Amino acid sequence: MSGSERAEGWMRQALEQARIAAGEDEVPVGAVVVSGENVVGRGRDSRMALRDPTAHAEVLALREAAKCLGDWRLENCEIFVTLEPCPMCAGAILLARVRALYFGASNPKFGAVGTRLNVLGKHGWNHQVQVFGGILADDCARLLADYFQTKRGE
Repeated sequence: MSGSERAEGWMRQALEQARIAAGEDEVPVGAVVVSGENVVGRGRDSRMALRDPTAHAEVLALREAAKCLGDWRLENCEIFVTLEPCPMCAGAILLARVRALYFGASNPKFGAVGTRLNVLGKHGWNHQVQVFGGILADDCARLLADYFQTKRGE
């Protein structure tokens, strides 16, 4: 399996989390944290249900991964997210020492790994996260567009 096929496979699992979020009337963003070839954390936006402004897909997936692995350091993990992380989530990914971030759609409003700013860029941090964007970007963007179009129609 090629690297792109592998990344697309994990992104499909993140998309499944995003679809669940949409079904729960949450913004359809999903994330999975992978260690080796195993999912150790899953998350989907749950701000409404949890009444928590920090309940973004990435944060929830990182929390579950840390609990599963018994360590807040996720140095051997990768995270796959359907939408480019916001500043909070990019910071959490950096502080968790995740090895690599793969994201789907760009985030024109709050994107913090290249679109609006680049939290994960070379700023002298003690850790560097590899970043790969555009994984199944059309599928990820379409899910978000459909959700917001439906919300506007209501």
